[in-house]
Amino acid sequence: MSPFLFVTDLDNTLVGDDAALTRLNQELASHRQEYNSKIVYATGRSLYLYRLLAEAKSLLTPDALITSVGTEMYFDRNHEKYDPEWAKILSQGWNRAEIVAIASQFEELQSQPKSEQNPFKISYYLAEAVARETIAKLKATLGENGFKVKIIYSAGQDLDLLPRNGDKGLAVKFLRQRWDISAEKTIVCGDSGNDISMFQGEEKGLIVGNAKPELVQWYEECKNNNLYLAQSACAGGILEGLKHFNFIK
Repeated sequence: MSPFLFVTDLDNTLVGDDAALTRLNQELASHRQEYNSKIVYATGRSLYLYRLLAEAKSLLTPDALITSVGTEMYFDRNHEKYDPEWAKILSQGWNRAEIVAIASQFEELQSQPKSEQNPFKISYYLAEAVARETIAKLKATLGENGFKVKIIYSAGQDLDLLPRNGDKGLAVKFLRQRWDISAEKTIVCGDSGNDISMFQGEEKGLIVGNAKPELVQWYEECKNNNLYLAQSACAGGILEGLKHFNFIK
């Protein structure tokens, strides 16, 4: 056994099976104490919604927290100080006001609550029936105005506009570099489309058994030895994947 970097999405990945979560938390807490492994949550939730979940489910305190689909990063224990180095990376080529003005031209997009917006994330609801056509037109319009914006659609309703340097996958790479942890010693876990960026690198990737159709389809098209689709759901699937990749016994 040796230290590793554990990164996981929360809703329907880490959280969703309380009994399995209890077992997983015991494994992770023990491994962190004995081998100094790192625990990181990478969630689409805002910091506010993360805090509600962390309290409700008694989550382990992470060594770093990535919120809002990779656009916020915290290293302090109380998650009050936004990491300035990550913010500087995200700010390159990003003009929130102008991007919002362009997106507002699309009546199919309905703005999500203020709690789900931040300086580097613009979030909308978009019906699945019109998603493909709307996203294509939005991407083209943004490009015509000189913006290279990441557009992430997940769960058949959530549309996020992010800086070109911002997503969960790039956030994980940033953490690995800061902590000097190899891809071989890193595992990322997820269940939906906004987790795909984490599975596109060299890290070990665990897709839980209850993954949403968009992620399962992506897995079928891109499967390789670094990816594992679990049989079990949520935390049970994570335990399965950690054993599959020999991170725990």
